[in-house]
Amino acid sequence: MGQNINLNTTRMQCIGAYLAKPPGKSKGGIVVIQEIFGVNEHIRHVADRFAQEGYTAIAPCFFDHLESGVELGYSEEGYARGKALVTELGLDRAVEDVASAAEAISSAGRIGTVGYCWGGTVAMLAAMRLGLPSVSYYGARNVPFLGEKPRAPVMFHFGEKDKSIPAEMVQKHRDMLPQMEVFTYPADHAFNRNVGPQYDEASAKLAYARTLGFFDKHLAQGA
Repeated sequence: MGQNINLNTTRMQCIGAYLAKPPGKSKGGIVVIQEIFGVNEHIRHVADRFAQEGYTAIAPCFFDHLESGVELGYSEEGYARGKALVTELGLDRAVEDVASAAEAISSAGRIGTVGYCWGGTVAMLAAMRLGLPSVSYYGARNVPFLGEKPRAPVMFHFGEKDKSIPAEMVQKHRDMLPQMEVFTYPADHAFNRNVGPQYDEASAKLAYARTLGFFDKHLAQGA
């Protein structure tokens, strides 16, 4: 359904992106923010799925700043390489890329973001710093930034079995951002990723339904 395009960033650099368009008129636009594994088959599937729901979806290839065409697997080597890349990239540059991606699909209507793992924190920052309604899935790097004032609503999804985000970290989201929706599920980290042992179908379906409701409210109906 989608296609690979080039995206000009705010730093006047060109990175790749995966663009998926809906079959009819767009209800809005969604910037899909990857995990630490790059814009791989799973992230393209996520973008395609939002396009099927009526949204224009774009997934920026953040790692193109460092190395082109990065698509990592879920092995120990893939985890290590992905963590090194996101550390080198930094969150500030990622947020800038989200702004560029949002501008690239601005004709779709109101724009929001959704992010997973590392991307979950980038999505939260997009709401705080760019004013884009955002959905953050299991962002383990969120806590240091919870003191920033959001300029747009955020919805959070966490797995109750996620050792990287214990219950006290989840509670900090509720305490510091009481106006935002925080949901937990009887699942592990990456429960939305439909490849690998951490996938939890029931939790993923419920979180996806809530995510669609969020976007329908803040993007489609908010236009």
